[in-house]
Amino acid sequence: MESLGDKLKTARESKGYTFDYIGRETNIATRYLEALETENFSAFPGEPYLLGFLRNYGEYLGLDVDELLFLYRGLKLQEQPVPIEKLLRSPSRAPKVLLTCFLILLGLAAVGGGVYFFMHIPWTKDTAVAAQRSPVVYTLEGSFLERRLYRGDSVLIPLEGNQYKIDLSNLGEAVTLQAPTGNVILDLGQEVNVDINSDGLGDIRISAQDFVRNDPAMGVMLRFDLSTDMGMLSEGTGAESLPPPAAVNAAPESAPGANAQVIFGPSNAYPFLLQASFQGYCLFRWEILRERDRQDRQERYFSRGEVLPIPQIQNGVRIWVSNATVVKLEISGGGRTVPLDNIGGVGEVVVADIVWVRENDGRYRLVLNRID
Repeated sequence: MESLGDKLKTARESKGYTFDYIGRETNIATRYLEALETENFSAFPGEPYLLGFLRNYGEYLGLDVDELLFLYRGLKLQEQPVPIEKLLRSPSRAPKVLLTCFLILLGLAAVGGGVYFFMHIPWTKDTAVAAQRSPVVYTLEGSFLERRLYRGDSVLIPLEGNQYKIDLSNLGEAVTLQAPTGNVILDLGQEVNVDINSDGLGDIRISAQDFVRNDPAMGVMLRFDLSTDMGMLSEGTGAESLPPPAAVNAAPESAPGANAQVIFGPSNAYPFLLQASFQGYCLFRWEILRERDRQDRQERYFSRGEVLPIPQIQNGVRIWVSNATVVKLEISGGGRTVPLDNIGGVGEVVVADIVWVRENDGRYRLVLNRID
């Protein structure tokens, strides 16, 4: 069977790609790409990073990610050290005939003892219940919580004076959590943002850092990070009465086109959140407009099921999408959420601004303006 490193190397060389080229395309450092192909797993700062890079690299090369993860786990098992007592155990010097007789007698004794034990053990309901593990409820104190959870365990999330409960409901091919707003499904190394108070904003970031598929007895290592900057907009917060951002009063960098899509049309501008959900592999860039402390452009590759929240946008944001049909956008602000549908066609590269524009009558419009 072809090894993990050979499979990655063969796929890369068949496409004629170099490490430098793939590194620019996927934002994965070339030293990590080389480490994956040479199976030098000690080069990674932790297994979650290794699994995430392996998943992204495999998807980029068009390989079966589940097969790559299976090969990796096989290598990890091979690296387990052999117990020293097995290495030091000397072969038996007893004759084979005597050894065979001894094993037969030992087997008969074991069967007889098992029958006796089964006949005399006090099988009561109380004993069976006592053998079960009682569910544990953890509470997030501070900005994050990292625990190994088992089926039935829960985590209480304090938010804005209320407590929200997230239950670990199932461990199978994936991790299934029951949040107040619905089920959350996580794969190994995956990270998602979850809205727990139904305000349309991501409140808690959850990542699955270690678990074995279809083995609930092993549990799952989960990390919960509280996104304290995402809960700023909700019904009744007075968002409509917020003063407009300083830069909004100025003329926009580029006037909206004739086909600009109006998202909100209030009397005053207010901060909003952009959430992008990905249904496939996609390169996504975003740049906050006209804010001194948030001028850096950011970009990365996203895979199916990932969600990106961009909170506290004051004036506007520019987005660049490599494949318009695999991205679903939602705008949340002023106590409501508006989906942005059909931003582009199949395989189409889209560049657009989502910005506040001031009209001649003093009212504001939040518009999506495509840049051709």
